[in-house]
Amino acid sequence: MKPFKFKEFTVHQDQCAMKVGTDGVLLGAWTSLHNDPESVLDIGAGTGLIALQLAQRSLAETIDAIELDDAAYEQCVANFEVSPWGDRLFCYHAGFDEFVDEMDDKYDLIISNPPFYSEDVASRNESRDKARQSSSLPFEELVEGAAKLLNEDGIFAVIIPFKEESYFTDVAKKERLFPNRITRVKGNPHTDFKRSLIEFSFDESEPHIDTLVIEEGRHKYTKEYIQLTQAFYLKM
Repeated sequence: MKPFKFKEFTVHQDQCAMKVGTDGVLLGAWTSLHNDPESVLDIGAGTGLIALQLAQRSLAETIDAIELDDAAYEQCVANFEVSPWGDRLFCYHAGFDEFVDEMDDKYDLIISNPPFYSEDVASRNESRDKARQSSSLPFEELVEGAAKLLNEDGIFAVIIPFKEESYFTDVAKKERLFPNRITRVKGNPHTDFKRSLIEFSFDESEPHIDTLVIEEGRHKYTKEYIQLTQAFYLKM
């Protein structure tokens, strides 16, 4: 499998169950940096894509990632090392529960493109199935851990299926994390919403809600999508 080349970095993905996809790129591009984070955590890093995007976009001194899968962890480390920001990027080989128990530091920004297929997935690729199934990192465990690791004025950002939006926000509210910003994503103007990008904080406010359409037609991207992702994609 060929590496995925972005404008400022390259992602090797031949060892990783979950390849570079629109969800990760969207989250890495959309997440707000208005609180000027000095420390960032990417939960379930996979190839390291989102952490690399945040390294490109921010001046954060510490950008940590966690990855449980052996092969994905090794690939993430390799992608960090060959990037222009290798001195700011670090990947932990650990499960999230273990990481939460052992980590005393808190983060200004926590991001996650979590596994979210709650139904049984059977692609006959064990690593891919595990990476896609929410049972490997339940939403409750993700939110509870993020709340423990987040600074009081920090931001927690995720991308999840649109159909899970209300459930996820209910789970988050139990941990005093409230949605401040929501972007609902659809592939084209005629399809249903597919994803929700949500930004949480400990500050309860009326969330700003908008929508993003990716394509007007086949391979004809909307100006909003181009504007959001053009710092990364070579052909944007």
